[in-house]
Amino acid sequence: MALDRLEAMRAFCRIVEVGSFGGAAESLGLAKTTVSGQIQALELLLGIKLLHRTTRKVSPTNEGAAYYLRARTVLEDVDDLEASVSLSRSAAHGRVRIEMPAAVGLLLVVPALREFTANYPNIHLDIGCSDRVVDLVEEGIDCSIRGGVVSDPNLVCKIIGQVQLTLCASPDYLIDAAKLSSPEDLFQHRNLGYKFPGNNRRFLPKMFRGKESFSLDVPVSMYFNNGGAHTAATVAGLGIAFVPRAEAQPLIDQGLLTEVLPDWRLEPIVLSLVYPYTRHLSARVRAFTDWVSALMQGNDFWRPE
Repeated sequence: MALDRLEAMRAFCRIVEVGSFGGAAESLGLAKTTVSGQIQALELLLGIKLLHRTTRKVSPTNEGAAYYLRARTVLEDVDDLEASVSLSRSAAHGRVRIEMPAAVGLLLVVPALREFTANYPNIHLDIGCSDRVVDLVEEGIDCSIRGGVVSDPNLVCKIIGQVQLTLCASPDYLIDAAKLSSPEDLFQHRNLGYKFPGNNRRFLPKMFRGKESFSLDVPVSMYFNNGGAHTAATVAGLGIAFVPRAEAQPLIDQGLLTEVLPDWRLEPIVLSLVYPYTRHLSARVRAFTDWVSALMQGNDFWRPE
């Protein structure tokens, strides 16, 4: 009976995650009728309705959403227990939900994921790539990579890397632009700014040259809250902007961007791995966090100072 309940809980959680009975059944290797029967039995046992069913979508009820969070924790504990008694990498299995800045995902993590999946074939990743700050507990996220200072006292925070930045403009923009030999000259240029989605806070990195420093608090002609759009606008000749070095270098090599004020160094953005104090790292989450930490350590564009 205990094993049946665990399997029913696993089926329910998968339905919530994929949004359909058919998708859950396929991912679990079960017949759709089997999964449907498990959910009916679970609802009968609990005496509550867990799911809203329509012809297009399956979603949890309020009670189902609360049950999902607790059931997912139970299943993770069971999976972690099984993995802890085995030395095999294949013993680490289950789903890992992680959020990270879009630039980190697109430029570093996704291109290297084949290595991770080869080493951990039974770990299934659910990766969110955006610049917004998510509520890890409310959204059921295992861990997150965050840029900048992390001030939330409810989160464990470990620095694992950094985003190196470079100040760039397109060659077309620079042809007719005013001279640019010092940071003060930026006041005579069109500057592209970045604001964090969610809080609309402006990002103002500093520039350094020896003991000199300069804050990029200059007039901005256009703001973006998406890093990709910010870079695309720079390539399109709309102005001068700071771009992640990992993204800018190929564009510089192709002649699409030109580094400006190269003798000045831009302050990097610190990258931290965070997770709630209330949640221990399961074997599968630890496998991913150790891998992504080593990935940054081995890359000149992302290695922490």
